Amino acid sequence: MSYRITILCDNSVGPLSGTLGEHGFAVLVESAGGALLFDTGQGDTLLHNALRMNRDLHRVEKVALSHGHYDHTGGLYPLLRNCGGKEIFAHPDIFSRRYRVKDTGESMPIGIPYDEAFLRALGGRFDLAREFRGVAPGIFLTGEVPRETLFEKGDTGLCCDDAGCTADRLADDQSLVIRTGKGLVLILGCCHAGLINTIEHARRATGVDAVHAVIGGTHLGFCGPAQLDETIRALGRYAVRNICAGHCTGFAPAARLAREFPGRFHPAHVGYSLEIGD
Repeated sequence: MSYRITILCDNSVGPLSGTLGEHGFAVLVESAGGALLFDTGQGDTLLHNALRMNRDLHRVEKVALSHGHYDHTGGLYPLLRNCGGKEIFAHPDIFSRRYRVKDTGESMPIGIPYDEAFLRALGGRFDLAREFRGVAPGIFLTGEVPRETLFEKGDTGLCCDDAGCTADRLADDQSLVIRTGKGLVLILGCCHAGLINTIEHARRATGVDAVHAVIGGTHLGFCGPAQLDETIRALGRYAVRNICAGHCTGFAPAARLAREFPGRFHPAHVGYSLEIGD
């Protein structure tokens, strides 16, 4: 089966005029089996960019969510309101309370902006599970990703309470996996679980060793230099053909990836599209 993967929301935009950026992420996956949306951005740019790129989101029947942060789930409201009901695949913790606590002690809510009852009233049909599972022909969600690497520490500023007393491990962090004839294609929301942890989990769960592409947020922009060094060293072992990083990757880590993987790194900006044939 052939797939066309298009980034609809991201922090940066590409050469396509009229598109808008925001701190958020959303990807449209199209195939003969239909259209699936992975994440929805904050909600300010999803419909605008889809219209500018001639992508009809009314055709989307399924939405998969990477985790319960506002910059990945905020677009659910305009999507459901304007494009009709959708089946929504997510982790049971998707509606958990989430906060970022700054060094100053200031607390900011960063969870999903809407409650489940409100979204259900708009036609959102939630299918919640923790496990690896298929969501469309050849397309899977990783479910909870085992945290096995010693160097992938994650972001220490995320909490479950506004006082910053309880660290948020983001157990609901998951990625989309597409099984193709060229190998696995991984689409990452923020990859809080760690890029290498996610790759290894996807390989084990599918039984496919080859990784053809990694697309999306790597969260390396919020991690220290030691984790970046180890991630690049480990990533080199997989011979990934396309490393398309954006959103929370950060400018300096993206520049490092471009230098370490010449010809294989591509900025994952709004409008970036990757087509994968049979």
